[in-house]
Amino acid sequence: MAAVTFAEVGEFETAKSMLKTKKRVLLAVDNNRIDQKTCTYALNISKRIGSGIDILVVSDSAQEPVAPALEAFVCQLQEEKIIFGLIRRSGCLKEAIVHYLEEEDNTLFVVIESQGTLQNNCPRQDKHLAAAWRRLKCPLVVVAEGLKA
Repeated sequence: MAAVTFAEVGEFETAKSMLKTKKRVLLAVDNNRIDQKTCTYALNISKRIGSGIDILVVSDSAQEPVAPALEAFVCQLQEEKIIFGLIRRSGCLKEAIVHYLEEEDNTLFVVIESQGTLQNNCPRQDKHLAAAWRRLKCPLVVVAEGLKA
């Protein structure tokens, strides 16, 4: 988290020196709701700290095609020569994030668009999921909360 703070204030070399190259940013998105601002944040912070990006895409069905906005983002990553992985899951975004972090120990932080997208297609009152969520192994960055006045 300290490296992220240094990168956000423009101290890129300090941030890079604090990180190992195998560390990754996890961009977790709902395939039906891709926010360009969230993708741009993940790209910019990844470039600043010199890490790759894993994109966790959750949709109603694993067979659902990737959204055009996400295809455009993947093209942008390729142009910028950012190392990335695309992980497809179906169901609950919150649950997919928890499972990903249980399997991967090289994640610096998770970037999401809003707290509201986390609950889509999630089982109600799942105490195991709630407990696992409280024990996340890395910080959660919420880029846009989507509140309207």
